[in-house]
Amino acid sequence: MLLKIYNENPNPREIEKVVSALRDGGIVVYPTDTLYGMGCDALNVRAVEKICDLKGINPQKSNLSIICNDLSAISEYARVDTPTFKLMKRNLPGPFTFILPTTSSLPKIYKNKKTVGIRIPDNPVIREIARMLGNPVLSTSVKDEGEEIEYTTDPDLIHEKWSDIVDIVIDGGFGGIEPSTVVDCTSDEPVIVRQGKGVLNL
Repeated sequence: MLLKIYNENPNPREIEKVVSALRDGGIVVYPTDTLYGMGCDALNVRAVEKICDLKGINPQKSNLSIICNDLSAISEYARVDTPTFKLMKRNLPGPFTFILPTTSSLPKIYKNKKTVGIRIPDNPVIREIARMLGNPVLSTSVKDEGEEIEYTTDPDLIHEKWSDIVDIVIDGGFGGIEPSTVVDCTSDEPVIVRQGKGVLNL
């Protein structure tokens, strides 16, 4: 299903359709402030495993990322000290992924790496989905290496590619081509491990 949801004023009925699919273990493609993302209810292990399988991600070796709707939700899923919280507050919502130590609230599939990436994109559609779901949303980009750029930015072409595999593709307009900037906050000083979109305000 291709579902048009406007960033400026997301329709609650359309958001509820997406949330319902996620609650049923579905997979959704959604807009962010960077690339289009693919995700599921981050606490539904079977759905997380399905996405890892689809994307060729080994959860034992890869950092998994989740989208929270706001800063207040983060402390349930990741351990955040005061300086890191202040850093995140200065930069979020925004095009950043912060790598943090996990808490026991996340399923075991996240704990092999003992860290989790946290995102709060500057995009009201996906934040509202996470808020109404009441759980974070697993986040991985739809982009594959070497893929034509149109298939990662144009919702119609994304739908053409993924419609048989995912439950809903949200058309939130054309997507970006730059990934998020990844910031490792697991040691004393934050370290940018991938420079993407956005300039980190230290």
